[in-house]
Amino acid sequence: MTEEPILDELDRRILNTLQTDASHTNAELAELVHVSPPTCLRRVKQLTEGGVIERQVAIVNPDKVGARLTAIVEITLDVQAAERMDQFEKLAALESAVMQCYRVAPGPDFVLIVQVPDMPAYHALAHRLFTSHANVRNVKAYFSTHRSKFDTRIAV
Repeated sequence: MTEEPILDELDRRILNTLQTDASHTNAELAELVHVSPPTCLRRVKQLTEGGVIERQVAIVNPDKVGARLTAIVEITLDVQAAERMDQFEKLAALESAVMQCYRVAPGPDFVLIVQVPDMPAYHALAHRLFTSHANVRNVKAYFSTHRSKFDTRIAV
């Protein structure tokens, strides 16, 4: 089991600020969290190297880029042996429309969050990933009619 890093108050201020807006320069971030720029840079580097900060990205509005259909998909496999679970997980990871993939218990084996332009695109994805995969026993999809909350921020 991976040891959880010890975060002090400065680490938490840095993480909370970056989770709100990661586009700040180091100087701006240092000013916002009330430390010197060299200290801030060193701490961000430590948080990154320690795996606390996985990556910094831009969050794109799906409606503005034509990915208007969100599906939450439950997948149950026929055979749940570790190698078969890994195999499906690797296939899901190769699909750019699969935004998130979770192994879950109890219930289905996986829950996927899928973002596609429309129903024909979902149908094509379902054929590639679910119906043509011999080990998929059951697929249950829920289609979002309204997104009332979306956040990437984790309380630290």
